[in-house]
Amino acid sequence: MASNAPGEPGTASGASPRARLEQAWDACLPSRVRVVEVGPRDGLQNLDRFVPTNVKIALINRLARLGFDRIEAVSFVHPRAVPQMRDAEAIMDSVERGHARLIGLVPNAHGTRRALACGMDGLNFVVSASERFNQTNLRQPIAESMASLAESIALASAAGVPMRLTISTAFGCPYEGFVDPEAVLAIAEAGAELGCHEICLGDTTGMANPRQVFHLFCDLRDRIGSAEPAVHLHNTRGSGAANLVAALQAGVTVFDASIGGLGGCPYAPGATGNVCTEDMVHMLQEMGIETGIDLAALIDTARRVEHNLGVDLPGQVMRAGIACALSSLPESNALDPSPAG
Repeated sequence: MASNAPGEPGTASGASPRARLEQAWDACLPSRVRVVEVGPRDGLQNLDRFVPTNVKIALINRLARLGFDRIEAVSFVHPRAVPQMRDAEAIMDSVERGHARLIGLVPNAHGTRRALACGMDGLNFVVSASERFNQTNLRQPIAESMASLAESIALASAAGVPMRLTISTAFGCPYEGFVDPEAVLAIAEAGAELGCHEICLGDTTGMANPRQVFHLFCDLRDRIGSAEPAVHLHNTRGSGAANLVAALQAGVTVFDASIGGLGGCPYAPGATGNVCTEDMVHMLQEMGIETGIDLAALIDTARRVEHNLGVDLPGQVMRAGIACALSSLPESNALDPSPAG
């Protein structure tokens, strides 16, 4: 008969219920994930004033040295649609290369040509799962966006540049409410068949819940072949961290995040609160999941961004500090409310 710790009666398999739960938890979590920093694009695009080009370049250069695999640096949308992104070419002319892969968001074939001319390392094409949101954001029905995606993939493939498809409003629409999961999966399947290397589901207005995230990603895996799943979460309603864990449990290992929690979609009412990069990296590292990112330098960067932009950012760790560092402080200092420095 198996020997068990006090309070942990054995089972027929010899493992205690607690041990089996721990094994199940550990088995569904990856050892390493990739974090895609979207602050320079998605974070800045919604600000009500233009951020100088040299400030954007400095931010991208600083982030690129922190260990990110990819940074979404710019957007090749029409300047009238998102004025903040009107300097995409100027940024790419001067930004440092070679530290991280620099990605550009493209809305159509014209944007794709602009991006390729800048030598982008990868492209991100966005289509909404909601007809009304797609009309509001891209000024065209979903069918036209998918035709434009096919043309853009052909251009990118000829240049040897990978294309990600991001499906916005995948978990709910601010105009239509419920979004049929099958509509999301059909777009994802079509994108994978066209040649997208990665399919990202976007929680554009923070409407997702963990159960929904887990089940949709489980279904997604059966529809996208060799394409890799990714997720772009918002923390608009405080569910960002819980939804992140649900995505981890569903096998997702690519996560978008924005420095300091900066940003939101200009066409999505109330879509504040991208998931904060340093909060995400901190939680993942506390869980024993590697990111390859220098957390201390990332937190310092978030504080600099907040100061330089003159905005109050929603990030938590840049105020509270790294948990393991706090736990190692002498008791007299651990709860000292006096400001640092």
